[in-house]
Amino acid sequence: MIKVSLAKGDGIGPEIMDATLSILSAAGADLTFEEIEVGEKVYLSGSSTGITDEAWATIRRNKVILKAPITTPQGGGYKSLNVTIRKTLGLYSNVRPCRSLYPFVTTKHPDMDVVIIRENEEDLYAGIEHQQTDEVVQCLKLISRPGCEKIVTYAFEYAKKYGRKKVTCFTKDNIMKQTDGLFHQVFDEIASRYPDIINEHWIVDIGAALVADTPENFDVIVMPNLYGDVISDIAAQITGSVGLAGSANIGEECSMFEAIHGSAPDIAGKNVANPSGLINGAVMMLNHVGQNTVAEKVQNAWLKTIEDGVHTNDIYDPIMSIRRVGTKEFAEAVIANLGKTPKQLPEVFYEDNTPLVLPRYQRKPSKTKKVVGVDLFVDWNGYDANILAEELKKLNNDELELSLITNRGVKVWPNGFDETFCTDHWRCRYLSKEGQELSKEKIINILQSAIENNIDAIKTENLYTFDGVRGYSLGQGQ
Repeated sequence: MIKVSLAKGDGIGPEIMDATLSILSAAGADLTFEEIEVGEKVYLSGSSTGITDEAWATIRRNKVILKAPITTPQGGGYKSLNVTIRKTLGLYSNVRPCRSLYPFVTTKHPDMDVVIIRENEEDLYAGIEHQQTDEVVQCLKLISRPGCEKIVTYAFEYAKKYGRKKVTCFTKDNIMKQTDGLFHQVFDEIASRYPDIINEHWIVDIGAALVADTPENFDVIVMPNLYGDVISDIAAQITGSVGLAGSANIGEECSMFEAIHGSAPDIAGKNVANPSGLINGAVMMLNHVGQNTVAEKVQNAWLKTIEDGVHTNDIYDPIMSIRRVGTKEFAEAVIANLGKTPKQLPEVFYEDNTPLVLPRYQRKPSKTKKVVGVDLFVDWNGYDANILAEELKKLNNDELELSLITNRGVKVWPNGFDETFCTDHWRCRYLSKEGQELSKEKIINILQSAIENNIDAIKTENLYTFDGVRGYSLGQGQ
């Protein structure tokens, strides 16, 4: 018997969890549950994370979590519990199947059946932000090779296990050539190991447009964290309702399963919430722990219920629906359909009885790393980059000299345009005079000279090569 950590959540969470548990019990799931306290009550007791040490211990012991939506109080510095759990437990893969249930649930895309696989730990969700000048704040976008390799490999292994024919990658590497460029590069490397699965890449803006327009052309889509967050909600909504979608968060040791919607406190306790998202999250959990037969039984019963026109208020349509029901009554209808299969909607089959968990990432040998320059970020409230450049040249030393100034990523020196609007935040690039490796003391000398010349240096980024390959973006004109 599998022991699962259970979080009933806030708002509609307890109602939809009770409905889901009643279905799992009736279907014969070989599970036992250990309830934990997380969410709004824990937040308001003084915890900024919404989770207690006791809950952490239970989660780490059981390795599997079934979680209903929780409420994060507004203001007060409260952290997102979902993000905290995902990152703390290394749940690197977020999996969201988005499948249309036409004609029983209204949608403009009747043939849609796509799985969004989203990197779950890094990207802009690292949450590293700073205000650096009066006018400029920054957020660091962190993409790692291990993070890319793990999520892309998971996407191809998922496609292989579940008979999917194509994996598509979305990035914006025409602009972010280092970060998104690494994700795309790793995708191409790993795709070559799966010759039987079609692979393709789209820039994320046109890719998002195509998902909204012709989602039936996609099968599995893998992408970095932020794009995945946005596009998975879009994909779920255009199937007919965000309220129908379940989500899996998979790591090397632990996993969490949930609905993708929020806690909806405005309808809590009214027996009107749709439990389908959490039911489908539970189906993904059953597959993950190897109880595929029960997963088939639950999902086919759920599909049969939808097909029978037994619908909660959020998807009720007078034309297609037969009976409007509440949360509890919907669960009872699913239970009555256990052992039955849909007639028009495709019946599901889960033949493989093994969970999809990849081995731990093995770190690769380090490359030869050489520092060849430094980007010095300066707070200066003037507007003429030529004046700033004359001051910055005073910082040159026998190994480093000023080569470039940009403002918000646009080159403004040398040969900048008067029309370019500039803020008070300037990136000032110093490169080694002959492209040779520097001594880091010379970078310290640059900073010391900045102090002596009353230049407000707010940040530095060392510029490196790795095995002779440039590890930093070029400025315009370089």
